[in-house]
Amino acid sequence: MRILITGGRGMLGRTLQNRWQVAHTLAVADLPEVDVTAPGTLAEAFRAFRPEVVLHCAAKTNVDACEGDRDGAFRLNAEGSANVARACAAHGARLIAISTDYVFAGDRPGDRSEDEPTAPKTVYGASKLAGEEAIRALCPDHVIARTAWLYGPGGPSFVHAILRNARANPGRPLRVVDDQHGNPTSTLALADALTALLARPELRGTFHLTCEGVVTWCGFAREILRLAGLRTPVEPCPTEAYPRPAPRPHWSALSKAKLAAAGLPPMPAWQEALARFFAADPSLLAPNA
Repeated sequence: MRILITGGRGMLGRTLQNRWQVAHTLAVADLPEVDVTAPGTLAEAFRAFRPEVVLHCAAKTNVDACEGDRDGAFRLNAEGSANVARACAAHGARLIAISTDYVFAGDRPGDRSEDEPTAPKTVYGASKLAGEEAIRALCPDHVIARTAWLYGPGGPSFVHAILRNARANPGRPLRVVDDQHGNPTSTLALADALTALLARPELRGTFHLTCEGVVTWCGFAREILRLAGLRTPVEPCPTEAYPRPAPRPHWSALSKAKLAAAGLPPMPAWQEALARFFAADPSLLAPNA
């Protein structure tokens, strides 16, 4: 297939390029050459490449930065997504767009299903939800793939931050939040799921693509350090110990009911995906990782 990846130089985009570069013909639409908020540059990319599928990764994802820049967040996450959706509809391209658990309130236990009411509590979540709504309205041939707690080769990610902090301060305990629950998800596992979706062109709608199993950031950090062979102590703390501009959801776990209903392969357990991530990148075990 001819696949255009917006935001293709980001963490997920790099993983997808590595995964699909042999099987498919790829083009990257990213700054500075292509700006999804500038319909002209986007239209030129479509005319030049003629994509059959667009994997829309371009987004403003820094949650705290979004809180202080509402206009910028909506310009990229909402208007940019609308521009991509219009271009896909005009050119007959299938659209697979990446979204987030932040479209939910995250204030009660349990896994959120694809059809549950959304109620974002942050500018980031609200702007991503607006992008979802634009895609649904403008491009019938779409899949919205929500994910969460993403990490991948090259980072930046929570995994890389934990390893960096542990090695910068040997023996010093790390304090990590222990009252936020979610599904840590590797870009490698997400790429597998997106590959399966590519092979099913009849599928449309919203799918949750996070790894199975629920853990807190504290529990996640402990498993990261164990796999890295580091003995750094991890001390649990509440969210209030690290006040941030944007509120963090206490419950980010997502149900994968539609994935199962479509007969697609299940997502791996988060522990399995993390072990695979370490096995694929020996540099994570190096002292300066």
